[in-house]
Amino acid sequence: MAEDTHVDIRTLSFERAIEELESIVKRLEEGKVPLEESVAIYERGEALKRRCEELLRQAEARVDKITTDADGRVTGTEPLDVQ
Repeated sequence: MAEDTHVDIRTLSFERAIEELESIVKRLEEGKVPLEESVAIYERGEALKRRCEELLRQAEARVDKITTDADGRVTGTEPLDVQ
């Protein structure tokens, strides 16, 4: 994982960011990481989490809900309300 810490988080895809975040969580849960390194990878994990949230918000903004009439025929689209 140490080789990933130099990669700019802002350039990571969602899949790559979540993969690295999962790896960090696993390492921290194992409890075998020295304190200083734990703090550093925790901070990177927080940044990765924010990146994933940002990418999800961007994806949600692009998704449209398909609308249909009573017979199930497509009538158009409208913004997806994910709340």
